[in-house]
Amino acid sequence: MPDPPSLICAAAPRGELSATLGSVKIVILDDYQDVALASAPWEQLPPEASVERFTDHLDNQDALAERLGDADVVVVMRERTPLTAELLERLPRLRLITTTGMANASIDLEAAKRLGIAVCGTRRSTNATAELAWALIMAVARDIPQNDRDIRSGKWQAGLGIDLAGATLGVLGLGKLGSLMARYAEVFGMKVIAWSPHLTEERAAEHGVELVTKSELFRRGDIVSIHLRLSDAVRGIVGAAELELLGPEGRLVNTSRGPLVDEAALVRALTEGRIAAAALDVFDVEPLPADSPLRSAPNLILSPHIGFVTQRAHRLGYTQMLEDILAFTKGEPINQLN
Repeated sequence: MPDPPSLICAAAPRGELSATLGSVKIVILDDYQDVALASAPWEQLPPEASVERFTDHLDNQDALAERLGDADVVVVMRERTPLTAELLERLPRLRLITTTGMANASIDLEAAKRLGIAVCGTRRSTNATAELAWALIMAVARDIPQNDRDIRSGKWQAGLGIDLAGATLGVLGLGKLGSLMARYAEVFGMKVIAWSPHLTEERAAEHGVELVTKSELFRRGDIVSIHLRLSDAVRGIVGAAELELLGPEGRLVNTSRGPLVDEAALVRALTEGRIAAAALDVFDVEPLPADSPLRSAPNLILSPHIGFVTQRAHRLGYTQMLEDILAFTKGEPINQLN
């Protein structure tokens, strides 16, 4: 019996790459909004190629291995489902993984390379996440969700917000997103200070930002917004000590990655009134478990990791992942991460 049709193996020399999309199965994971099929011109694929998408989320490795057992291509939206070495080893047909963004900490790139599985990303706009981060800053400054709840329950002007003009924004990480936040803050008349492990005076000056120590950032910041890429070096970088420095009038916003913040320490700080408020779009475990203490913490705004979840961002992401697939089959992979 001949071998089943498959996509090209990334481990093969470029000159040997040849493949067809005939009879190839493409699986799209975690399409929560049920928008993947409408967000890209999948009709560019030949009729022999099949696309199956799932709107639910699976954590169980056995269930995932069964779901992906006959997949030649897996399409993932950011870091919703970890593709571990253990899982990849159970997927002998898999030849290509496409992901939004040019980094995905949930994919074991070394294991994929060892197994001959290519991983390709997309070059997306960062504006959507920065815009959500600014919306959350506005929300924690003026306590918009609580005011909405108050007026629906018959209360009127039950609390006081803070002005952004004249306040200090602490930016933890001055990369693409952090520098956008600095520009937004300037328009609102805020002073901006920043820190990250490798931030230099020169880069801070380029963006009109004052470089400070991490302790000073939390001590001086009226609002601290996190924009670091997750790594072991910065995991849990915002803990009890940093929240203590932020103080009872300070506010925290995290749209980067959940494990950057010690969730238990944050719940304690909010419950004991040691910080004024916080807003989170990202969590240690996603979707957020029903029994998470974050759900009942006071003065905490929660959003379901929607920083990149916009119509335009999804169209860009899924269309570019389709382009990854088509380029890969021609032996000309693009945006390759491994």
